[in-house]
Amino acid sequence: MKLEFDESRRLTGPNLLWQHPGALVDVFVEGYDKEEIAKRWQSWVAKLLPVIGWQQEQSTYRVHTHGISLAISAPMDALYTACELAQHAWEFTEAELTQANAPEWQQIESKLREELDKEVNPRLMQFIRTATEKGVTCITDDDYLSLGMGATVDTWEVRQLPSPDDIDWEKYQDIPLALITGTNGKSTSVRLASQIAKAANKSAGVTSTDFIKVGEHIIDTGDYSGPGGARMLIRDARTEIAFLEVARGGILRRGLPVTNVRASLVTNVAEDHLGQYGIDTVEELAEAKFVVSKALDQSGTLVLNADNELVIEQSKSVDVPICWFSESHNNALVRDQVQANKPAVFGHEGDIVYFDGQQMHRLCAIADVPMTFAGAAKHNVQNALGVVGLCFALGFTQAEIVSGLMSFGSNPDDNPGRGNQYQIGSNRFIVDFAHNEHSMQAVVNMTSSMPAKKKIVMFGHAGDRTDTEMRDLTHAVAKLDADVYITSEVSKYLRGREPKEVTDLSKKFLLEKGVNAEKIMYADSPVSGAKLAMELADDHAVVLLFTLSEREEVHELLSQ
Repeated sequence: MKLEFDESRRLTGPNLLWQHPGALVDVFVEGYDKEEIAKRWQSWVAKLLPVIGWQQEQSTYRVHTHGISLAISAPMDALYTACELAQHAWEFTEAELTQANAPEWQQIESKLREELDKEVNPRLMQFIRTATEKGVTCITDDDYLSLGMGATVDTWEVRQLPSPDDIDWEKYQDIPLALITGTNGKSTSVRLASQIAKAANKSAGVTSTDFIKVGEHIIDTGDYSGPGGARMLIRDARTEIAFLEVARGGILRRGLPVTNVRASLVTNVAEDHLGQYGIDTVEELAEAKFVVSKALDQSGTLVLNADNELVIEQSKSVDVPICWFSESHNNALVRDQVQANKPAVFGHEGDIVYFDGQQMHRLCAIADVPMTFAGAAKHNVQNALGVVGLCFALGFTQAEIVSGLMSFGSNPDDNPGRGNQYQIGSNRFIVDFAHNEHSMQAVVNMTSSMPAKKKIVMFGHAGDRTDTEMRDLTHAVAKLDADVYITSEVSKYLRGREPKEVTDLSKKFLLEKGVNAEKIMYADSPVSGAKLAMELADDHAVVLLFTLSEREEVHELLSQ
């Protein structure tokens, strides 16, 4: 039996549970009827809402394997109060179920009113209402409010807002926005899309798990795949079009960063980091990824992978215009799409083909697109197809899209950490950040097709992976049938594991797959592993380096 509060967080945009901003509280529940508990919890929320005059606000909940997530809608100037209210409602629910002493009602009532009095900002709410009435994009956070996007944006501190009557509302305009999500390929896709925008002489803004960038200028490095990065990018006057990487964590923690986007892309869905934020199955992960469909404007397009079964299944739950993409023109969804005069992107006779609903357009040969490694990198073929669909939906021309495809390579400048290739003498080195089974298998498949006299692979795992996950990842690497396997310690990501514990497990799992022990070597870091691989590389070797950390150092080593 278990009833345990987990955490509360503010929801600032469309999210997994619904469209409304507000608060979300997660609890762990075992040994109880979760539906019955959720309804009790909702009843306590309903009793507390009138205490602070929120008769119009609502609640909803989601039951999952380990517990319940409950959300309360709330005004944008009172999200912390909403969190407090949901937590107190849980305290009353828990006391009722365990027959413990309930919180003192008058004390809770007083705390909520005090919290609300500190938080409310009438001028902020007036701004939001006026912006909505005038059709102007208004973006808020804890500290700032902005109107418009890019070159037309104005930003103020939320506690120092001018009167809405003093605002020239006609000056504000939006820029084209696109959301990119999926288990793998997100960062590659936003970077490729920005290269296409560059070919169209647009100053493209990009958010990703690596950096936030406008044009050629990196504003900051780090994980900017959440709402904070999106706000920073949209408020930059240089941004003319924005490609926003949307990771699962950002969707579940805060909701989507923006609405009224012209196109959203779901690259694929595969098992990765399950068990977080109530997402325990790949089907639930697919549902979380598809939240990006809620941000589309009335004419927006959802670009989907017709070769991914989880994407196909989840697509049945949405009712928005879709552009399917597939490696094959014989894909059933692509055939149906063409027959229905709807857009699709696909491979046919070695070319990338786009059907606009009326006509077929042959763009270029797949093998000529640098990021595909002459077609061997099937995962990048899929990334290219998805971005083609996205960019046509955004209104780019065929010439601009082809130019972007042809000028986007696999070097660290174009796509850092994703399939970067280095030629040292007759030896080819490939550096990739792949860290889940789906992505590692894709890179292994690509490398397997490359001719070589010797193949060497270095890899390591993050310590927060389960033993089962590490086994699956290692078995994926073993499929390369390499001559040398270097298991690398990733000290930065031990995450509670002992030194050499992860590498010892990797060796054990390689042996399980029949790899000869003499082929398995150890390195105390990715850089050390890369140095060892360089020493072992003979004439015409292919070396695959999976670098979870020290990527810049490995790049410097190989560049020398």
